[in-house]
Amino acid sequence: MASDIDLDDLAAELGDFAAPDKKTGRSAREERIIAGFEDIQRFVEQHGRAPRHGEDRDIFERIYAVRLDRLRQQQECRELLTPLDRQGLLNACEANEPEGVYALTDDALLAELADTEAESSIQTLRHVRSSVEKREAEEVAQHERCQDFERFEPLFEQVQRELKAGVRVTRPFIRDASVEQGNFFILGGQTVYVADVGDAIKAPNGENDARLRVIYANGTESNLLRRSLQRALYKDDAGRRITDPDAGPLFSDVREDDDIESGTIYVLRSLSSHPYVAEYRELIHKIGVTGGKVEARIANAVHDATYLLADVEVVATYRLSRINRMRLENLFHRIFERAQLDLVIHDRFGHPVRPREWFVVPLQAIDEAVQRIRDGTITDFYYDPKEARFVGHAR
Repeated sequence: MASDIDLDDLAAELGDFAAPDKKTGRSAREERIIAGFEDIQRFVEQHGRAPRHGEDRDIFERIYAVRLDRLRQQQECRELLTPLDRQGLLNACEANEPEGVYALTDDALLAELADTEAESSIQTLRHVRSSVEKREAEEVAQHERCQDFERFEPLFEQVQRELKAGVRVTRPFIRDASVEQGNFFILGGQTVYVADVGDAIKAPNGENDARLRVIYANGTESNLLRRSLQRALYKDDAGRRITDPDAGPLFSDVREDDDIESGTIYVLRSLSSHPYVAEYRELIHKIGVTGGKVEARIANAVHDATYLLADVEVVATYRLSRINRMRLENLFHRIFERAQLDLVIHDRFGHPVRPREWFVVPLQAIDEAVQRIRDGTITDFYYDPKEARFVGHAR
């Protein structure tokens, strides 16, 4: 991680402050100030915001935040840099993190990280990470074998099934930083489960914290502070929260891009004269979701390979609200994937087409799937095409 880097390497990453250009008439100190300010400007162009303080931030961002504070405070620097300040950074009033949230103050960060006025070069600094950061990194890394992992293994297996079915989804941790008992996360590429949350304690900075029992999918566990887990998830670019089944990736109070206010699950039966379809017509169904009228959706079926180039009849519909169309269709297809129709037809141009949304399932099985999606029990069952019914998962 960037915060583990030696300051010699850090200096190379940041670039030496520019040597004075004799043609400009500026002093070496002025050139260093300008070069440092240009680093901040490049950060703003890349991230769309000014750098901020905080131990959860990248080490480079923390350096830039300290540097910008000092430049804003000194009139000499403001006068020198104002003509170059195309982004209005010197006059902006960026809110710093509240006092006491982090172990290091801005002045302490300045002493440890960088000071554009310092007589010594940035290359002479050492020990970038604070003791708090080091302790947290060690704490997160310390895992031991979970002696009762057999209690938790079925939970991890169920979560994987629910993710595959679309009942659960993963979301960036930054949206919701809460950590509660029963939560699942992805950290360091593996699933973690918060099995227990201890009594509230006061951290050295005065904030509330708690000791957690965290179980990992690889059969290990760790006993770490809530804030340590939160910071580890923040720092992990791939860190994710796994939503609860009742958080409603399909039926939610929070509108998302693919949601429709109301819609219809429709089940179609083909009127195709294809020998296989004709023989098993009562079992072959297409399942779809639309936000409009089903009749309009199927009006041109006879010319569309998706509908087997034949007219269709609507055999069932289910009205629902706050549907995420993509996830719901994907969920149905996963539920019945082992019963997918394996048929190749040729479109009107003679090209072979293998329709993907038709399934060899009885209508009552589709009706049961809809009801189990509605009541949340779908994750406890899977569809067995040999028995043509839903079967409970072995526990």
